[in-house]
Amino acid sequence: LEDGYGDRGDETEDADVVGAVTAIAQAGLRGSAPPFWGVRCKSFEAASRARGLRTLDLALGSALAVGPLPAGFVVTLPKVTTTEQVTGMVEACTRLERAYGLETRRLHFEIQVETPQAILGADGTASVARWLEEADGRCSGLHFGTYDYTAALGIAAAYQSMEHPAADHAKAVMALAATGTRARLSDGSTNIVPVGDEAAVHQAWALHARLVRRHLERGYFQGWDLHPAQLPTRYLATYLFFREGLAEVLRRLRIYLSGHGGGAVMDEPATAQALAAFVRRGVHCGAVTLDEVQSQAGVGFAILDDVTARRADLSAVRDAMAASTADT
Repeated sequence: LEDGYGDRGDETEDADVVGAVTAIAQAGLRGSAPPFWGVRCKSFEAASRARGLRTLDLALGSALAVGPLPAGFVVTLPKVTTTEQVTGMVEACTRLERAYGLETRRLHFEIQVETPQAILGADGTASVARWLEEADGRCSGLHFGTYDYTAALGIAAAYQSMEHPAADHAKAVMALAATGTRARLSDGSTNIVPVGDEAAVHQAWALHARLVRRHLERGYFQGWDLHPAQLPTRYLATYLFFREGLAEVLRRLRIYLSGHGGGAVMDEPATAQALAAFVRRGVHCGAVTLDEVQSQAGVGFAILDDVTARRADLSAVRDAMAASTADT
């Protein structure tokens, strides 16, 4: 309900908010809604703040009218330029929780990083890092806005892209800011969609698949898609990312956890953490099965969690792996 939706007047937007949220919430009761959904309101800039707050209120009320608020419900705050807009969202969440009888901190929000002020403040610091702190634990994600951000920097339209150096710089700052927080990172989108003749569709698919693979390689495990026909390449690129080299990752993980050594790579806790996190994400997205992990790495999902969090008792893990090998 932001830029793409535009300003259609309060009466129309009110009806659209209620209708859309009610339909998704009802789909959730039938088990056919996505696990994560919510509303992107208008920004908290002065001109659109009241409309944004009104939309949030209507969206929340409409969802609760259907049933309990889904665990994956989230609000997205676009075009943030000041810390006060973040603290304003915190206050709005607090008041909405009280008004609708929700438990404290039930509402969370994502920040769209699509303004230069988010990356570099007037005081020379990374504003987005301060925003995460001021969000008081409510910020669940940082989402990069490809086109707003690059346009604000004066980049020509033909060169606006997820892979422009300015975009890469912004996303590197976001990654640093989000480290150690609960905020997930998401890359932006490409507006070149797979429509038209066969050649145009194939060209757009190839571009999209390459961009998805690119952000996966850079530690961004989410991204935005603007068209349903981008979903095949989203799945394909993601599954390929986790399938390629999986056997080697599991082999290295097994060697490290068993304590036997002997591999060509000298792994340590930091690399083991990355190996385990890679496998966990592969399982979560469906590209990797738990049976594969157990048979090739010799451990279950709980151990992957422990290694990722660096809380694994390696002595106990190695004893269990040794006992399992002896049993077989």
